[in-house]
Amino acid sequence: MKIVVCVKEVPDSAAKMAVEDGEVSWGDAPLVLNPWDEYAVESALQISEKHNGDITVITVGKEASNEALKTALAMGCNQAVLISDPSLSEVDSQAIAQILAAAIRKVGDVDLVFFGRQAIDGDMGVTSAQSARILGFPMLSHVSVIKNVDVDSKKISVDRTTEEGRQSVESGFPSVLSVSKDIGEPRYPSFMGIRKASRAQIPVWSLSDLGLETPNSFVKWPDIQVPPAREITTEMIEGDSPQDIAEKLADKIMGEKVL
Repeated sequence: MKIVVCVKEVPDSAAKMAVEDGEVSWGDAPLVLNPWDEYAVESALQISEKHNGDITVITVGKEASNEALKTALAMGCNQAVLISDPSLSEVDSQAIAQILAAAIRKVGDVDLVFFGRQAIDGDMGVTSAQSARILGFPMLSHVSVIKNVDVDSKKISVDRTTEEGRQSVESGFPSVLSVSKDIGEPRYPSFMGIRKASRAQIPVWSLSDLGLETPNSFVKWPDIQVPPAREITTEMIEGDSPQDIAEKLADKIMGEKVL
């Protein structure tokens, strides 16, 4: 079976964001594989190992954006593709979805497409659903358990995490899945995997390679500012008993007209 995992390269989660001349800067923070996407890679690897699959990992970024792809290769993915084009400096999730959908079609005969739940920089979590809509594939979101994959009948059954609990759903191939961290702890890249990834020649596809012009973006960022800092003071309320503390707190809340 053929599997695609769509990943994103993001700043390390410990990085501090700054805005300089209207541009977002992460300083010298390293770029890494989006942590949510690690769960997508792990899910794809588990299925591939059981069903003799082939995994292609895809990302959109600058030509130097190979860290996320190399991490996925080191974890065990078979090949990687970088989509890079000078016209993609300011595109929204809808434009990215169009690009990813075109790349998935170029890979061809794909059975399953995996995404992480969201990216830690944008935190929107919509690219997977947008890509599924463009491809015309069923969408299985917030997947927490992959219960069964039947290659012969081309069906997959999963559990989805919802606010009310879990839903058990089934879909045919091809399908798009976005997975949550409940799917299982991602594996660490092996030493041999790291060596293999370091030597990998990653092809770069441009928009013309995908038969696309620059997709339209519907979201623009005309101005970016750092929120003003708020001064916060902390007051500790003491008393002889919990009852005394509660009464003082209630008087304070009423006095400040919080309630």
